[in-house]
Amino acid sequence: MRLIVLAGAFVILWFLTLQILLPIGIRSSHDGVGDPGAPANPRMALKLALATVAAAAMWAIFYALVLMRVIDI
Repeated sequence: MRLIVLAGAFVILWFLTLQILLPIGIRSSHDGVGDPGAPANPRMALKLALATVAAAAMWAIFYALVLMRVIDI
């Protein structure tokens, strides 16, 4: 059960981090090609990688708190 909670915490942290990173650096394409509301270069691979690194760092802090018994799961 403990592994499920820890994995779930990582998934939640990753998803929240991704939601924070998605709107950063978005510029719309006004060149007439495609939907004018669509971003010109969303850089999804970079944002997914940054979300993974940030979520891993936050998860490591969470896991350290669990190991120190500050948080009981």
